[in-house]
Amino acid sequence: MASGLFALLDDIAAIAKVAAASIDDIGTMAVSSLDDTAAAAAKASAKAAGVVVDDAAVTPRYVVGFSADREIPIVAKIARGSLKNKLVILLPGALALSYFLPVAITPLLMAGGAFLCFEGAEKLWEKLTPEDEAALEEAALDPAEKERTMVSGAIRTDMILSAEIMAIALGTVEEAPIAEQAAALTVVALGITAMVYGAVALIVKADDFGVFLARKNNGAVAAFGRGLVSGMPAFLAVLGWVGLLAMLWVGGHIVIDGLHKFGVHLPHELLHAAMHAVEGAGSFARWLAEAGGSGLFGILLGGLIVAALHTLPRKGH
Repeated sequence: MASGLFALLDDIAAIAKVAAASIDDIGTMAVSSLDDTAAAAAKASAKAAGVVVDDAAVTPRYVVGFSADREIPIVAKIARGSLKNKLVILLPGALALSYFLPVAITPLLMAGGAFLCFEGAEKLWEKLTPEDEAALEEAALDPAEKERTMVSGAIRTDMILSAEIMAIALGTVEEAPIAEQAAALTVVALGITAMVYGAVALIVKADDFGVFLARKNNGAVAAFGRGLVSGMPAFLAVLGWVGLLAMLWVGGHIVIDGLHKFGVHLPHELLHAAMHAVEGAGSFARWLAEAGGSGLFGILLGGLIVAALHTLPRKGH
């Protein structure tokens, strides 16, 4: 989907070149700039693809458990929060840090990665012990308060994933002029947000589409619709686990990379040793080793943070 957007930008740039051929060199330079921006944005989006997939997997779990009429409004709220994260907070922040204090980018990303590990480990604990106090407190919330809580949690998580996306994107255009960096990051932010939350909206409304198909007279179409309806709860449950594991994987990977940059090489070396051990089994096996190793590190780090926070005295106790 993102590649289609950038292909469209390339087509627009090509048409503009023809139109500008009869005017002055300024027009030609502007078209060239659009070409450069589109190419930079496409490259940045491709490099961030792994985090984009994680973002799309993480988000639907925040919508599960709400009535059908609230699903799209909740996705829209999270999408608006995601755009605010990227365009209002992260884009100017990334440009300012890149220009004035690039050394601070890695520690901030590591802090965000540690937060993802913490949230993933906490959610994993809640899944394994569903009757704990936190689950009971959540169940006691009225629907409006539960929606506010879930939306704010989704936007916090999106902030970390979006920061990783924007950091990866910035790394591909860091040698470009500041205006071109800003333009490329804006295109990435808009395109990726539309792709992720468009996909999430399709996922959460798939069961309603299945009900629509099930009412058709055509036997095959109706059967497909019934299968879609009956299969969605299991699919969303699996997707919830995928999203949770993705948080641990991405968070662990961010922290491991950060530690490596600061001279703590052991986690990075162990991860690459695991990937090298399965190199003969193909690229998927290498990816699985990398994701599994990062996720295991994420569980350990997140578990330590959860344990530390749970030992702190709680208000009212």
